[in-house]
Amino acid sequence: MAFSLPILIRTLFAPWRRIISYGSKSFQDSMRAALDNFISRFVGFGVRVVVILTAIVLIILTSLLSVLVVICWPLLPIVGIGLIIRGFLPW
Repeated sequence: MAFSLPILIRTLFAPWRRIISYGSKSFQDSMRAALDNFISRFVGFGVRVVVILTAIVLIILTSLLSVLVVICWPLLPIVGIGLIIRGFLPW
């Protein structure tokens, strides 16, 4: 499963899983619906922030690992030859 960072940022304050309550004509039901909607948006915000921060950390780690691989890749033939020579030495 892939998460799109632009979509997550664009929908940062959207309700969690589109859970929306509609109040009836009474003031009490309208306030209960407003509180439910606020909680749903708060949960959605929290989940999206955690996913965005996790994605940023993983992007940074992947970039650092890629740089390390690019630096080490040309050295692999030298390491292979060194290990073969080391295998023949008595010490």
